[in-house]
Amino acid sequence: MTDALNLHVDRSAKTPLAEQIRQAIATAIENGVLEPGARLPSWQDLATQLGVARGTVRAAYERLNAAQLIVATRATGTRVAERPRMVLNNERKADPGSFLEVYLEMTQGPAVFQMGVPATEIFPATLFARIRAQAVRAEANIPPHYPDPRGEFLLRRELAGYLAVSRGIQCAPSQIIVTAGYSAGLGVALRGLGLEGRKAWIEEPGFPFTRKGLELASLTIAPIPVDAMGMDIDYGIRCASDAKLVVVTPGQQAPLGATLSLDRRLRLLDWASVNGAWIIEDDYLSELQLSGRAAPALASLDLGGRVIHIGSFSKTISPSLRLGFIVAPPELMGRLAEIAACLAPPPAPSVQLATAEFMREGHYLRHLRRSKRSYVAKQTELLEHVRRYFDYDDVSATGLSVMLRLREGTPDFSVARELLRFGMFPAPLSPWYHIAGASQSGLLLGVATSPVKYLQRYCDRLADIIRQFN
Repeated sequence: MTDALNLHVDRSAKTPLAEQIRQAIATAIENGVLEPGARLPSWQDLATQLGVARGTVRAAYERLNAAQLIVATRATGTRVAERPRMVLNNERKADPGSFLEVYLEMTQGPAVFQMGVPATEIFPATLFARIRAQAVRAEANIPPHYPDPRGEFLLRRELAGYLAVSRGIQCAPSQIIVTAGYSAGLGVALRGLGLEGRKAWIEEPGFPFTRKGLELASLTIAPIPVDAMGMDIDYGIRCASDAKLVVVTPGQQAPLGATLSLDRRLRLLDWASVNGAWIIEDDYLSELQLSGRAAPALASLDLGGRVIHIGSFSKTISPSLRLGFIVAPPELMGRLAEIAACLAPPPAPSVQLATAEFMREGHYLRHLRRSKRSYVAKQTELLEHVRRYFDYDDVSATGLSVMLRLREGTPDFSVARELLRFGMFPAPLSPWYHIAGASQSGLLLGVATSPVKYLQRYCDRLADIIRQFN
């Protein structure tokens, strides 16, 4: 606490030591560093930390108590007193127009039609909380140690089995690294490949946060158009044959929803093998592909060891877990494990072990089946409602969203901001484009957060707001 409060005594100062301690704690309380109810160390412990006499700290505490800044009881110890005070927000806001500002705006919520988060009413939260509580207790009862930087073996073993059955990937637990979500997995992969200054294919349109990640890793972006069969591989070979990295969402392209065709998958793998290029497969939807059976992962076809597969639990359990994983060819694992150990450790073992138990008992697969049934029904109903207000051709199902294309020139970001005032926040489409002149205006309405009740009311408001911008 002394470091957090910048609480240090100056024996050469004229101010008595007890007064220095009182002033430091009082300032921390008044500035909001110490919240009401926050526990303070006993005066004996604080005296030991500061290297002063116990009576000195006791005198400071007595003055704070007299000023009604702290309260002390045998049951709860010494705590900051509850009292009215001005709430200060010292958090510096993101710079206007910066990527961070856009990121914070696009991930705010919760809200109706929000993208990227699962439905809360489907997830067995009580069951998962019980399993997680057991894992936390088990973690607290073992001797302190540094966990495996690749992730808990039990989770990696469960992931290997799950991927073999559901995604067609044959891998050993030793080929899996547990990460703090997709973005951490992408960071580990990019640092491990060491392709700074080289060219990378990305889908156009494609996930804006991935694009920014590649830019931060000092790669040159080569946008490759997407059509009904996914990324146009022949276009990429023709126009950017010197690329050394491809980032692709083959299972269901984000945001347009196309599945990369088998012919293009084989063409991409063959080109990567011949040219020594790497492929990062963003398997963001995993099994939650709503139209038919989920396509096998691209990594399941990789015989040349060129694919790094990245998955996460953000769309299936919760993005707040910050839990994901990498599956990589064996020859890369040494380098990636070193990066994980030194720069990108996985989440707490209790989170991993709880997820492993959730999978081992079969709850995860059952949850995926329930989610898929619910999302198919929600998507069908949402399409029906939205098409009452807009042209049929402007509305389409794309993955876990319904895409609504707006008139050219409609400021989709402004529309989304206005909708947020009414509890809705569909994702604007234009930020998904790398080439500004080629971007299209539209909204991506998240299916998972589509309301079960009052859908008609929300769609009425959605249509009214869009008309105001046309």
